[in-house]
Amino acid sequence: MTVTPEQLARERIDAQRQQQGAVSGSGQNEGRTSMNTQTHEELKGTIWEIANRLRGPYRPPQYRLVMLPMVVLRRLDCVLEPTKDAVLQQLEKLQAQEMPEAAMQRLLGKAADPSRKHPLYNTSPYTFDRLLGDAENIAPNLVAYINGFSPTARSIFERFKFADQIEKLDASNRLFTIVKAMADVDLHPDRIDNLQMGYLFEHLIMRFNEQANEEAGDHFTPREVIRLMANLIYTGEKDVYKPGIYRTIYDPACGTGGMLSESEKLILSQNERAELALYGQEYNDESWAICCSDMLIKDEETGNIVLGDTLGDGKTRDGFEGERFHYLMANPPFGVEWKDQKSTVETEHKTMGFAARFGAGVPAINDGSLLFLQHMIAKMHPYTEGDEDQPGSRIAIVFNGSPLFSGDAGSGPSNIRRWIIENDWLDTIVALPDQLFYNTGIFTYVWLVTNRKPAERRGKVQLIDGTRFFQKMKKSLNNKRNEISDAQIADLTRIYAKRQDGETAEVPINGQTETRVISRIFDNREFGFLKVTVERPLRMNFEASPERITALDEQTAFANLATSKKRKDAAAAEREIAAGEEQQVAIRAVLKTLEGNGRYRDRVRFEADLMAAAKRTSLKIPAPIKKAIFAALGERDPEAEICRDSKGRPEPDSELRDTENIPLPEGTALPLPMEFGPDKPN
Repeated sequence: MTVTPEQLARERIDAQRQQQGAVSGSGQNEGRTSMNTQTHEELKGTIWEIANRLRGPYRPPQYRLVMLPMVVLRRLDCVLEPTKDAVLQQLEKLQAQEMPEAAMQRLLGKAADPSRKHPLYNTSPYTFDRLLGDAENIAPNLVAYINGFSPTARSIFERFKFADQIEKLDASNRLFTIVKAMADVDLHPDRIDNLQMGYLFEHLIMRFNEQANEEAGDHFTPREVIRLMANLIYTGEKDVYKPGIYRTIYDPACGTGGMLSESEKLILSQNERAELALYGQEYNDESWAICCSDMLIKDEETGNIVLGDTLGDGKTRDGFEGERFHYLMANPPFGVEWKDQKSTVETEHKTMGFAARFGAGVPAINDGSLLFLQHMIAKMHPYTEGDEDQPGSRIAIVFNGSPLFSGDAGSGPSNIRRWIIENDWLDTIVALPDQLFYNTGIFTYVWLVTNRKPAERRGKVQLIDGTRFFQKMKKSLNNKRNEISDAQIADLTRIYAKRQDGETAEVPINGQTETRVISRIFDNREFGFLKVTVERPLRMNFEASPERITALDEQTAFANLATSKKRKDAAAAEREIAAGEEQQVAIRAVLKTLEGNGRYRDRVRFEADLMAAAKRTSLKIPAPIKKAIFAALGERDPEAEICRDSKGRPEPDSELRDTENIPLPEGTALPLPMEFGPDKPN
């Protein structure tokens, strides 16, 4: 029996709906779902109320410096408190045995939680409750508490630079107040799961950035957009749902880790025995710390989340150089300059070409998003059908409109698009609704890129219009006024899986329902155009009238005759200027002898008469002066003869120059016989 991608997508969506139905199918579960939503809203309000107690020593935009690490700290405290005494007893025993550090870390981790693979423990005598028992020494005790964490957890707080805030909080008499308030907040994973914590951090970051009038969505992508991307990227993927399968997921701009978490959740909801490894890189210390804390609590490898600039800024670089991944997802910054990365990127482009990441070209300096896509393509596994060692990869990336259209033929962006399409890697582009992101109301697009298209998709690109697949939010969040429902995610996934050219749907338009085409399929060739320059010949008349002769003074070459560069020798300069002025007078006199000839409609005749008149007075007219005379005494005239160069070829009229983009004709073979690069024939 053959299973189509559409059937796989439908089965997965049905399974997800069944799971959701199981949650809401009984009164008991219905109450639990309602309680989770209510708890989440209460939690957001509680954390913000605690944050407001910082007012005075901190301005609202600075609340994040305290509250983000404090929430992470309380989360870890809730996880570790039940086994605190067991860890302290094990510590005493191991110290008595003079156990080596590496072995001690492993054994303390087992004392905290025998089921964990990655140690998470705290060897200080403190918990939040115990810190409150010694109010006078709460600052040094809190520092000791943080220093008592296992190395990975300790590094998280180092990136938060939380020690600096402890001193400030203590000096302003706020530390005890904040710790006491946070001690009453239950953040144990049994009550607040990791996805809810992700939502909480995203909400807090948005609120804090809103106070600072900064980019509110810089660190995360709306969860429904991530779910759509995940549903699309795994549609038609049979292997990822095999029990025991090992797959890697990578986000080169991972922020707080939402894309990795949602992707993992989707796969495990259908295949709980899948072995998934999550990888990411993030340049912002705060976001990296939040992402690592999530990974740590889930007992996943925090070493897979690298701190640094993915593109390379001279100090940090690609954290996974030479590595490949099965699935790659990203929402790189929209329209952000890459000046800090310019040296690294251009050096790699020029010296290594396609042996590195940026062989096809570099985009304009004001938008580096196509650099991220090239980076991700460089990390795809090679693909050979039937070869498990070369399984290929799939990419889902969110862009604004710029990567679709920016750049003229032969430019960096155009060449990057051409390279992707000629290699048959571009699978689908889904246009999303506007007002979907927190920090921008513009339209955005999900690109699906892969080096292992199924046979029916090869040589083709599917375009899906999802701009009407949204519902209005009850309450807007900054620029985010629209959201994509689960049912609409299912519809878009089905449209992608069905792959029907010309498919239509009933969609809302200005309060009315209209039938619109929502899916089109094109040959790769149809995205290619030849830019042809259309020239028309220069035609001019010439006349030595007083008005046109006077216009000669405006020509730079003629005016420069009466100037001198001999600034240090005033007498010589004066003689040079005088000689130039005499030459100007002589040229005007020669031109006046042609006044009676009327209007010339042939430059050849005018030039012949001009040179003959000059010869009679022994006047030499250099080429630059002759060109100036043509410009001053000439006027475009469609009835005049064509002006030709010294080889008899028609000269183009730059004012009439035009360009046409001509679609590549049917039967054009890809790749085109043109090399990449500004110095190559293109």
